[in-house]
Amino acid sequence: MQFNVKATKRDVKGKGASRRQRHAGVTPGIIYGAGQPAVQINLDHNDLFHALRKEAFHSSVLSIDVEGKTETAVLRDVQWHPFRQIVLHIDFQRVDATHAIHIKVPVHFVNADACPGVKLHGGMLSHGVNELDVKGLPGSLPEFLEVDCKDLDNGAALHVRDLKLPAGVELAHAADGDKVLASIVTVRGAVADAAAAEGEAKA
Repeated sequence: MQFNVKATKRDVKGKGASRRQRHAGVTPGIIYGAGQPAVQINLDHNDLFHALRKEAFHSSVLSIDVEGKTETAVLRDVQWHPFRQIVLHIDFQRVDATHAIHIKVPVHFVNADACPGVKLHGGMLSHGVNELDVKGLPGSLPEFLEVDCKDLDNGAALHVRDLKLPAGVELAHAADGDKVLASIVTVRGAVADAAAAEGEAKA
């Protein structure tokens, strides 16, 4: 998914200035990295708030238009108000198409209800990992990683090392390969219920 973000340069600094801007519906931010000077920016709070509600915004390479100059960047940090739905500050890091970066991408689980451990034996799918830190060239990075659970049965588990990553993408931390992606948890009484149901079906 392509995201185009509109921003303006921010000349005023300090907590007081930032507070006045927030009251005016503006969120302060910064773009840094790639060996270039950091740029202080302002963004429309409502547009930013709705963009942040989209999962892909957090794992995509973004195009940020700063008064006619396009910056290519990824989201690195968001500061929220302690109890109100207000974005206090946002950080973006520039990316270079020729240099690999790392980014956290969400994990999507499919066919959970169809796997034998759930459908036949009354188990429950347990998610061990909901996002993974991967690295690769900006153009190769996926918005999400898909895990197919269709073959999972009781006592079985999928590990991160079992996940097929897109070409040019690898785990940012090799040790993550040993983590459990998904497993089937036996629900108390489910085995007996499943056996009883199977017996009734045969009768």
